[in-house]
Amino acid sequence: MLTRTNLTTHAAEFSNIVTAGEFSDESANLLTRDDGINKLVSLLTHTRTLGGTLYVIGNGGSAAVASHAVTDFFNVGGLRAMTLHDSSTLTCFSNDYGYENAFSRRVERLLTKNDVLIAISSSGQSANILNACKSASKNSASVFTLSGFNADNALRSLGNYNYWLNSDDYGMVEIGHLFLLHYISDLLGISWSKENDE
Repeated sequence: MLTRTNLTTHAAEFSNIVTAGEFSDESANLLTRDDGINKLVSLLTHTRTLGGTLYVIGNGGSAAVASHAVTDFFNVGGLRAMTLHDSSTLTCFSNDYGYENAFSRRVERLLTKNDVLIAISSSGQSANILNACKSASKNSASVFTLSGFNADNALRSLGNYNYWLNSDDYGMVEIGHLFLLHYISDLLGISWSKENDE
């Protein structure tokens, strides 16, 4: 029988997981939390300046995180941002090319060197997410990945920057990813407000 700790203990566990999250670069070098956040904010600020677009993808709960994040990046952070899981297009590409290529085929056609792909997978093993990252890199777009579960998951090696949470609890990982993305969009919002006030 599944048991759950009390809310205070559960909240403390969540805090520990998020604060212990690891940032790394494309060469698997670990970055400090502040350095990882600063690099991501700089990347997205540069994308905004160039008029590029932020694309955010995920499956299931991670797709919900992607949708929430896009709202914040667009409204608060001043970025052109969108998801790629519109039901009609997603089912079309899944039917025609297989679900493992549902995102990658669209990424091939949409992303340019001025764009950023944020790829979210709790396990870091979803084939359609992995393939989308590879397509984005082929198009010279920047990639930021968010994953959890095993430290050596496949997704963690595919981003220019990567964020990994040491937990195999879907709820903790998904909310941890959302927490970080919300924080990043708030930081972008601060700089965007300053730019618009000048």
